[in-house]
Amino acid sequence: MEVEAATTQRQPCKNAITTKQQQQQQQQLSTGRLFRSPLLVVNFVLMVVGSACGPLLLRAYFLRGGNRKWLSSLLQTAGWPLLLAPLCFSYSSRRRRREVEDDGAGAGAAATPLFLMTPRLLVASAVVGLMTGVDDLLYAYGLAYLPVSTSSILISTQLAFTAAFALLLVRQRFTAFSVNAVVLLSVGAAMLGMNAGGDRPAGVSRAQYCAGFAMTLAAAALYGLVLPVMELSQAHHAAARGAVTYTLVMEMQLVIGFVATAFSAVGMLVNNDFHAIPGEAHEFGLGQAGYYLLLAGSAAMYQCFFLGTIGAIFYGSALLAGVIMTVLIPVTEVLAVMFFHEPFNGTKGVALALSLWGFVSYFYGEVRAAKAAHRRRHSDEPPKPDHLDP
Repeated sequence: MEVEAATTQRQPCKNAITTKQQQQQQQQLSTGRLFRSPLLVVNFVLMVVGSACGPLLLRAYFLRGGNRKWLSSLLQTAGWPLLLAPLCFSYSSRRRRREVEDDGAGAGAAATPLFLMTPRLLVASAVVGLMTGVDDLLYAYGLAYLPVSTSSILISTQLAFTAAFALLLVRQRFTAFSVNAVVLLSVGAAMLGMNAGGDRPAGVSRAQYCAGFAMTLAAAALYGLVLPVMELSQAHHAAARGAVTYTLVMEMQLVIGFVATAFSAVGMLVNNDFHAIPGEAHEFGLGQAGYYLLLAGSAAMYQCFFLGTIGAIFYGSALLAGVIMTVLIPVTEVLAVMFFHEPFNGTKGVALALSLWGFVSYFYGEVRAAKAAHRRRHSDEPPKPDHLDP
């Protein structure tokens, strides 16, 4: 994948537009680009893989004998070093292109910046990283006491929080189709939540189940805030510097992952988890090799999820990322039934249908908006001289 070729694309900034009409036109132009971008498809695939596999691997860690909450929190962001390879490739490509441009202009070689982030964006990404670290810890506690299906259902309520915070922070423009999608997805999640009252796992007390339930909802609310904050950070950078590239997006995710991992590592030090890992690996249900493979796989899958999420915000919006995450719940449900033999009843089937309906509704509205923007652009263009009557 040509990462550097993707960096030439510019991120629209909705907050940089002063008038309401210009803001709507900018969003519609962004929608048109959204459906033409192959990297959006790549990020969507990353979200699918990470969202489907990450929770299953983390739940398997607890089911097979793992009980370290801080460790499971760290695993959700510990894959950030995987971003170093594409970032190094991007830097090498920028450096070669700078040398070619300098040779053509006959000027001396100028230093190629190692990072594209500004100090302000670095601080904003670090703050998001701390929020992500707290969110990961809440989610890890919830997943330790809840089935995968129940945890995923509760996390899906982040869509409502994302919609509310997106409206407040980035002035997300809602259409009838996007509102319909939010309502359908939220109703589906609520149906599943009401059906999940009797699925308390064996060995989990009622107090632990309720604590896991509350912490998972808190994680959903916090992540519903994180998504618009990331979009707002990109918007402010675009307003000041004029462009947000995909390389910059990966740098943001690198900082977010590093800070969140450092937060969890401090918790592990305080909790003495690092010294307990060898003993836990020895007693793990899948053996020592399976233990470490499970940890590595969890870190890689969650890194795919987070990179895909911030990429979806880059090419679309925080609301788009929330919709994609919510519609992936049925995938997690089916996989949980297959691998953990969790029950799948009629209520979950109805919720699956509502989720798919909401997903189709959202994208149908986006396609209509893109076509309307395309027609307006062509109607506003002046006639070409060849088309004028003599």
